[in-house]
Amino acid sequence: MSTTRGMLDEIRDVTAGLWLWRVRHPDWSPGLEWEPLVTSTCVEAGGEVALLDPIAPPDDANALWQRLDAHPPTLVVVLKPDHVRDVDLFVRRYGVRAFGPSLFWRDDIPETDLEPIEPGSQLPGHLVALYDGRGRNETPLWLPEKRALVFADGLIERSGELRVWWTPWHEQRVLPALRALLDLPFERVIVSHGEPVHDRASFERALDLLPWAADAP
Repeated sequence: MSTTRGMLDEIRDVTAGLWLWRVRHPDWSPGLEWEPLVTSTCVEAGGEVALLDPIAPPDDANALWQRLDAHPPTLVVVLKPDHVRDVDLFVRRYGVRAFGPSLFWRDDIPETDLEPIEPGSQLPGHLVALYDGRGRNETPLWLPEKRALVFADGLIERSGELRVWWTPWHEQRVLPALRALLDLPFERVIVSHGEPVHDRASFERALDLLPWAADAP
């Protein structure tokens, strides 16, 4: 869990009722597989305001806190066991429900009792948890009202390309699971690491590229 607040870098509107902010991850250090800026997503849908994998900026990031306070979140969702991040902070501040995996890493367990989600779970705001084939280590979300997919680490942007993050079962499980998502009428994809917003064509290309890290130096 975050102990030091990362510096706020950007607030970006993606489409009406869907926006994000990017913060320097407090635990980042040179040599890690991912870049220092990490994305948090906010979606307003079905009468709910959901924060997805949020990282809190410093207290003096007034523009962000004022925006959240003006339309307070009603739920927080953790998409992946090692994305606990600042879920406890947001639950305390806004008194909201929290959802996420049923299992966590032993050194990164939230204080909040999260309501467990699995692939296929229907969350408030019409959000739907998906299966990504990566050992059920992550549940991406389908945001039907925004025609968007939101991933934790299943996909990553590197050198201008959206890439699938490598796992040993890439061909057998991951690609079939991701190709199945093409049945959803999504128009955009949001990822946590690298440039956050991509279109459907970028997602389709990613399925034909080598997974990232398999060919990394």
